[in-house]
Amino acid sequence: MTDEHPAPHWRTKLVHPGVTAPQDFRALVPAVHRGSTVLFDRVADARDDWRGDGYTYGLYGTPTTRELALRVADLEGAKASFVVPGGQAAIALVYLAHCRAGDHALVPESAYRPNRELADKLLAGLGIEVQAYDPLLGAEITTLIRPNTRLIWCESPGTITMEVQDVPAIVATAHERGVPVALDNTYAAGVLFDAFAHGVDVSMQALTKYVGGHSDLLLGTVSVGTVEAHERVGATHGLLGLAVSPDDCALALRGLETLAVRLDRLQATALNVAHWLKTRPEVELVLHPALPDCPGHDVWRRDFTGSASVFSVVFRPEWDAERITRFVEGLRLFRLGFSWGGTHSLVMAYPPLPRMQRGYEGRVVRLNVGLEEPADLIADLRHSLSLVS
Repeated sequence: MTDEHPAPHWRTKLVHPGVTAPQDFRALVPAVHRGSTVLFDRVADARDDWRGDGYTYGLYGTPTTRELALRVADLEGAKASFVVPGGQAAIALVYLAHCRAGDHALVPESAYRPNRELADKLLAGLGIEVQAYDPLLGAEITTLIRPNTRLIWCESPGTITMEVQDVPAIVATAHERGVPVALDNTYAAGVLFDAFAHGVDVSMQALTKYVGGHSDLLLGTVSVGTVEAHERVGATHGLLGLAVSPDDCALALRGLETLAVRLDRLQATALNVAHWLKTRPEVELVLHPALPDCPGHDVWRRDFTGSASVFSVVFRPEWDAERITRFVEGLRLFRLGFSWGGTHSLVMAYPPLPRMQRGYEGRVVRLNVGLEEPADLIADLRHSLSLVS
């Protein structure tokens, strides 16, 4: 070292090491990049902005988070995808990117409950009116569109009651009136229903479910299909500070590699269990999109390329809340818990269900089928039914 550049103290070397490992390591698995500060070679290159292909600040993306966003966008056929901390964050981002005080939005009454709660408990206080509509309206939704309607939500199939919406009809009607359409595409994992081929402007999913696939991460994505949607969502995403963990993104990237295999297995097992339940005298209706008596089944056949792991059962009228509770708590392989899409089978009862026009109130149980052997799951259901029948 010269006099002008003396050897640094060992304490300084801890922060500014003079040696690094070779950077030409190649592996099948993407590296996990943890970092907030991004370094620049020149002052002219330094910027703090979500736009562009380079890296500016960890909040706006690292190689790990961007890898996940690019892969999801590629699978969905989107212009771009934004990764957020969970499905609810994705829903909030879509609302806040499109709606301001005085605006009106439409959401199916079968939507994910926290979507409705966000509307009622937060957006209403911000002067944004969110109106619930019958998910089976289709093109008739035009009667609900107002001059100040700024967003129409779809969720197909709907949460718990599984109504399959005629998304193309809703999109056509909405676009005639200049209203963008957002879709919660979590059930389809972004692949069983092609949102952008059917004209949707914004598609979100909770990667927590099928992409993560193991009930051990919380992530969501918002994917956009147009330049306008990209600008709206991207600008709002940057302002809200929706940072995600690179470690969770790495788990989601791993989950993507087995997504197809898991979806195939889950579909087959869920249909096996659903068909068995249809034979049971205790059951009035099985709400599975692939079954002919599920609301919107014809639309599902037209628009979807497969079904997933979650469906619901409507018990006969004599099954009250106490009886349903005993049935649910009597299960052993179906564990009592929210969420779905993982390797474990889950069950949840829904006594208070505000879908009165369907007549299901108090008699709905939702099942999520996991990777267990179908015969074992059916045996578990049969045993618990025998305890309370």
